[in-house]
Amino acid sequence: MGTRFLFLGPPGAGKGTQAALLGQRLQVPTISTGRIFREAIADQTAMGKQIAQFVNAGLLVPDKLTNAIVEDRLKKKDAKKGFILDGYPRNQPQAKAFDAYLQKAHRPLDAVLYFKVDASAVIDRMGKRRICSQCGQTYNIVTQPPQVEGKCDRCSGPLVMRSDDQPDAIRRRLEVYEESTINLLQYYEKKGVMRVIAASLSVEEVTRQIDVICGDA
Repeated sequence: MGTRFLFLGPPGAGKGTQAALLGQRLQVPTISTGRIFREAIADQTAMGKQIAQFVNAGLLVPDKLTNAIVEDRLKKKDAKKGFILDGYPRNQPQAKAFDAYLQKAHRPLDAVLYFKVDASAVIDRMGKRRICSQCGQTYNIVTQPPQVEGKCDRCSGPLVMRSDDQPDAIRRRLEVYEESTINLLQYYEKKGVMRVIAASLSVEEVTRQIDVICGDA
């Protein structure tokens, strides 16, 4: 079974859930650029301060900086056996830069898994999501509810629905995602490493698809 995978797909496709499950089974880290950014900002590292300047201005973190952060993370000891990247790369220039790094490091990808999902499934899932307004902890009122309704288990802060989890906002986010990543998906498809996951199915059914693909990788 391979140990180096990319998970791509729109918001609400279930990438994070499946990445965590597969990471546990393979004993490799799940790496999300969003999480790296948040931790670097919170720790006030040199890179974190650079990231904060863009985030606070409402701008995307430049590709060059994002690539450097990912490469730095993959050099850490826990990623030597393998890794699961969730949501990176986000565009074709990032993908090409990442390929160059992997080739230099002699660490080719085993597969790129694209989580294809219906808009209706995403709206249903994200409509059930709640966020702690104080610490940011995420819940699902059906599959991962808090111990006390409406309150965070970690800090007791009130749980709220994000404004971008409203149906109209979700549809727009999906449209933006598809428009911005079509070249990226075509890039990996031409390389012959992309596998499509029917992500509208249940967690268990999606997990089974991933196990088959990763077992063959």
